[in-house]
Amino acid sequence: MIAIPAGYESQLSLYDTQRAIERIKHVFLAKLCAALHLVRVTAPLVVDPTTGLNDNLNGVERPVGFDVPAVGSDAEVVQSLAKWKRWALKRYDFNVGKGVVCDMNAIRRDEELDNLHSVYVDQWDWEKVIDEKQRTPEYLREVVRRIVTAICGTLDELKWYYPQLGTELERDITFVTAQELEDLYPTLSPKEREDRFVSVHHTTFIQGIGGALRSGKPHDGRSPDYDDWSLNGDLLFWDDVLGCAFEASSMGIRVSPESLDRQLSIAGCDNRRELPFHKALLAGELPSTIGGGIGQSRLCMLLLGKAHIGEVQASVWDSQTVELCREAGVQLL
Repeated sequence: MIAIPAGYESQLSLYDTQRAIERIKHVFLAKLCAALHLVRVTAPLVVDPTTGLNDNLNGVERPVGFDVPAVGSDAEVVQSLAKWKRWALKRYDFNVGKGVVCDMNAIRRDEELDNLHSVYVDQWDWEKVIDEKQRTPEYLREVVRRIVTAICGTLDELKWYYPQLGTELERDITFVTAQELEDLYPTLSPKEREDRFVSVHHTTFIQGIGGALRSGKPHDGRSPDYDDWSLNGDLLFWDDVLGCAFEASSMGIRVSPESLDRQLSIAGCDNRRELPFHKALLAGELPSTIGGGIGQSRLCMLLLGKAHIGEVQASVWDSQTVELCREAGVQLL
């Protein structure tokens, strides 16, 4: 369900919005590559479902699949490239300290539509080879700081071209674990905890998502076969336009053979052990990596002070959303 804030007006015309989106995507990609030592590579839109390379997300979302007569098998549109990137780093022979970034375009047909969610997902999907000694919370936090610096630097350049933009982001990051949030606000839902905490700490990284907390429930769902649930997290900013916590990125240090083995059992996904990707990972044949996704439309929406993601991407919407946006003067692309 969407809600457009009373009195909302876009700070940019449709023309300037399109030019600003182009500038954000160019500037941020350059800053991200410099910050994390990444190289842009070409990525697939579809994958073979029998490889285990598609992202299963929370395990309930249905990937878009279709038959390919010329190949004689089925294909799936990616839901993210979390596993493909790690496979690619090995195949392309990347060394420790180097990584890849790609434009990830996905369809998530079961997504619930609201101000921040669309069935069309576009991300900068990145992945970097790390040393085993870097599998620590301290290294994860250092990477988060570099990403936030790139985001804030992009906003600085953007406001030089468009001084009418009123967006302000907090550069100092507050790190908190999902368990600490639950301890602080035990009666609130995870989303309510995020809003309450980020309303005070305007740039927050919530660490440890996927595993059960002391309540017996996870803060949020995570597939068991890419992030290590103890070494991952979400990056959130406070969005003054919508008055809520705004997730810009999900990322983490990836599973080791040991943590994959444990998480597959916890999640009841032991059937995945025979898939090519999982067999290679369990056998220790894939490099240790850290990676994540940074929403392209999400970041454009945040930096440009937009109230709905449809103002920065072209997608499909239900009739109620279209009518509410029309009444509020929100121009969907």
